[in-house]
Amino acid sequence: MVRFMGVVYFLLFLIPLFYVLRFLSRTSLLHMVVKSWQSLIDRFHVYQFYKVPQFNHNFQENQLYRKISVYLNSLPNIEDSDFTNLFSGSKSNDIFFQHDNNHSVHDTFLSAKVSWTNEKSDVDGIRSYVLRIKKTDKRRVFRQYFQHILTVSDEIEQRNKDIKLYMNLATENERWRSVPFTHPATLDTVVMDMELKNKVRSDLEQFLKSKQYYHRLGRVWKRSFLLYGPSGTGKTSFIAAMARFLSYDVYDIDMSKVSDDSDLKMLLLQTSPKSLIVVEDLDRFLSEKSTAVSPSGLLNFMDGIVSSCGEERVLVFTMNGKEHVDKLVMRPGRVDVHIHFPLCDFSAFKSLANTYLGVKEHKLFPQVEEIFQSGGSLSPAEIGEIMISNRSSPSRALKSVISALQTDVDNKTTVKVAQALTSSGSGRSVDESGEPGTVFCRESVHTVREFRKLYGLLRLGSRRKEEPPVVPLDRSSSEKEGSRHERMIV
Repeated sequence: MVRFMGVVYFLLFLIPLFYVLRFLSRTSLLHMVVKSWQSLIDRFHVYQFYKVPQFNHNFQENQLYRKISVYLNSLPNIEDSDFTNLFSGSKSNDIFFQHDNNHSVHDTFLSAKVSWTNEKSDVDGIRSYVLRIKKTDKRRVFRQYFQHILTVSDEIEQRNKDIKLYMNLATENERWRSVPFTHPATLDTVVMDMELKNKVRSDLEQFLKSKQYYHRLGRVWKRSFLLYGPSGTGKTSFIAAMARFLSYDVYDIDMSKVSDDSDLKMLLLQTSPKSLIVVEDLDRFLSEKSTAVSPSGLLNFMDGIVSSCGEERVLVFTMNGKEHVDKLVMRPGRVDVHIHFPLCDFSAFKSLANTYLGVKEHKLFPQVEEIFQSGGSLSPAEIGEIMISNRSSPSRALKSVISALQTDVDNKTTVKVAQALTSSGSGRSVDESGEPGTVFCRESVHTVREFRKLYGLLRLGSRRKEEPPVVPLDRSSSEKEGSRHERMIV
């Protein structure tokens, strides 16, 4: 009888408890109870905590932080965390999860249960991963667990290697922000002299294998390139091709967002190994008198002590021209390789025609070559745009290129004539009355226009050989006309 009553009392206790737990499971109260229980256990020092900051004391990126982030975002149970971010992948039907800040992700390794939380410091704004593990499990699986994290993260990064483009921000807590680098250029698609391209490819391949060689020489394992040439000649595409070839992340430094020399040093320290660091339009920056970064700060960035804090980096600087740049900036050690990107010539044109139009030979090629030899020139970007606009008809595309090149020749001829007339006119300091003059007559402006008309007639006559030659102008009348335009105002 006593046993029976015990069973009844137990059921009477169990049934209400069941309904209470069921109610709590449908509300946030159960979550609060679990949190309170965990907090109570922590007070008795059952768990031990380890912090993995994003940056070390030298403000360099902590590679372990990045690898832990990769590992945690790959866990299947990240979907069960308190709060998870959803992002679309490189493909339209890809969706992946990412650990949210200030929320925990749980993991199990060799029956040991651990949790990770991403926290942000209120003092310096630096983020850290905090590991919580039982003291008994820590003695048993700590080292093996971290080896497991490193192995898995390396496999994931190797399998899903995506190049990132980092841009510097003008904020104190977050200096770099990254986006996927999707530029499709490769060394094979870049239009460049084949011999030069092979030399650059060989140089980059040797650099990747030269860690021990650089260390034996007592030099930092880095390489610097200067790409110079007019706009539209392919410097940016070549940078993208280098990044693709090396599989390096790209750090694009916007000098206008750098506050001072120290800030530039900190940006360099926070770049990661295996990175390509880019500073574009360096000549324009050096020509500006009022800049936040001093010339000495820039030189220290290029080859100072700070530049040695980190290896396996490639620095790339671009310029439109290096004629007016101090040679100290471009000495070996600061710039190792100089690559010139000229305007398009006939050889480069043929490469563009093959790439953009699929044309290796065409009846209009001799005419294009003749115009190039006569001084016509365009940038590869200009010719490429013409070909893209007319890609459905290669003949129309080539005719459009010929027209654009001929216009360039005509414009250059006009400028030369204008300069000649200006220099000849400035040689006369007095008018016919012998009095000194100070300002040219406004009618001299029309001289260039009239010469363009005359030049057009001469070209037209040279093209039509079957027609009688153009009768030369009367010398006396031309002298009178010329003297009329060369009058000076007293």
